[in-house]
Amino acid sequence: MYACNCPYNWGPVQKTAVHIETRENSFPGLIVPEYGESMSEAAIEVRHLCKVYDGVTALDDVSFTVPRGKISALLGGNGAGKTTTLAILLGLLLPTSGEVKVLGEDMVRHRYRALGRMNFTSPYVDLPHRLTVWENLDIYARLYNVSRRKQRIHELSELLDLGVLLRRPSGSLSSGQKTRIALAKSLLNHPEVLLMDEPTASLDPDSAERIRGYLQDYQQRSGATVLLASHNMMEVERLCDEIHILKQGRIAARGTPRSLLRQYGRQTLEEVFIDIARGQPA
Repeated sequence: MYACNCPYNWGPVQKTAVHIETRENSFPGLIVPEYGESMSEAAIEVRHLCKVYDGVTALDDVSFTVPRGKISALLGGNGAGKTTTLAILLGLLLPTSGEVKVLGEDMVRHRYRALGRMNFTSPYVDLPHRLTVWENLDIYARLYNVSRRKQRIHELSELLDLGVLLRRPSGSLSSGQKTRIALAKSLLNHPEVLLMDEPTASLDPDSAERIRGYLQDYQQRSGATVLLASHNMMEVERLCDEIHILKQGRIAARGTPRSLLRQYGRQTLEEVFIDIARGQPA
């Protein structure tokens, strides 16, 4: 679904009629946030988001925010709407209705104002296979107008242990190596907002732990905002300040890791996730 999220690779935006309805919350016990002055402090704002594909509702009145400088998780089973939400946040899909803002910019009408300040990573999106790792990173650095491109690539190469891979064709890499290259690509422009889809997938435990440590360090040093989609509950519990759980295209639960454990009376987030997926009451 995702092709290239560089800020200069987008076609013209179609005008979309926006219709917002206020609906009764179908998930008892879920507190839906009120939108007011606090929204100005959010790096990501999603209000009453709906997306319908050929009569199939993928997102149904989804609202959430991600505060600036925080790491939040977007969780859900297969088909819950995570990929659709990320695609809309990137400007790759137009919503059927609702509003999405990133860094204060409307991603339907003014996405170009935000795209250069954000980035995306997923191990499931391949870079051009015939280009070397260095060539791929250099091209993305140029697209993002990164100053001192070579220096930035060398910095990320050292941090992510990419040195021996830089001259190899991207198509010859293992899945774990591709994951590290995708992460390097996503950090080239020092993004203020970073969207991540399964960032440590295919990595061995040691490499995954190093990636998580670097992400925490980068976020703390830069003050970046991170929205993480993951099925690794241990990773989510360690990294995230807040969690939003999707079920059948709607927000089924939200809160801090600790508050969700307390609400559902569980010891692990995996148990909470299974309870929500199976419709168990809190």
